[in-house]
Amino acid sequence: MALFQGLWGALRALGRSGAELCAGCGGRLPSPLSLVCIPKCFSSNVGNYPKKPMTSYLRFSTEQLPRFKAKHPDAKLSDLVRKIAAAWRELPEEEKKVYEADFRADWKAYKEALSKFKDQLTPAQLVSFEKEVRQKRLKKKASVKKRELMLLGKPKRPRSAYNIYVSESFQETKDGSAPGRLKTINEAWKSLSSDERQAYIQLAKDDRIRYDNEMKSWEEQMAEVGRSDLIRRNVRRSDIIED
Repeated sequence: MALFQGLWGALRALGRSGAELCAGCGGRLPSPLSLVCIPKCFSSNVGNYPKKPMTSYLRFSTEQLPRFKAKHPDAKLSDLVRKIAAAWRELPEEEKKVYEADFRADWKAYKEALSKFKDQLTPAQLVSFEKEVRQKRLKKKASVKKRELMLLGKPKRPRSAYNIYVSESFQETKDGSAPGRLKTINEAWKSLSSDERQAYIQLAKDDRIRYDNEMKSWEEQMAEVGRSDLIRRNVRRSDIIED
């Protein structure tokens, strides 16, 4: 998660807008890193709502991404993130302590500001607000995780024979609404002969081989950058047995 947050914060520093709209209620998120969506009923308080401070690693990433991008203009974002993570690991402890001290000071100020913000709410508003916060945090956490894996270049999962057929046929079928086209394609799939269906089964097997090979390479990269939490459990267990 730290890798993704560092990249996301640094992108903001490069000029991208951090404002996003919550898909659930339409409220504006304070930042792309925020796990809290302020409901519309509290829109009058949004301007006073304190934003979470950047972690020590995020501060470092925000500073370093423009520099690494200038040195490696053709590198992928995921590669830049790995380079920044390696630079952070190699950073002397004394320099890390400076970032950590800044974060602790900002976190203390944030907690005080958050307390003052909540004091402005009535008991009923506070209960409603905290309920909204929990709901939005869960949704945002799932979204952040998905974007993190995408930025880290996790291979796409293998497709089934049916999914390959649907994807191929959907592009060829131009007439009708999407649900209608899917219904037509589903009926066509059911009427395929065994030989015709076997061709798609073989494509699915080939895609599975592609996925397994790409995942092996990707998980090796994740282990190198300290993200063993992203490695599949059965893979971790097999590695332990082999060792």
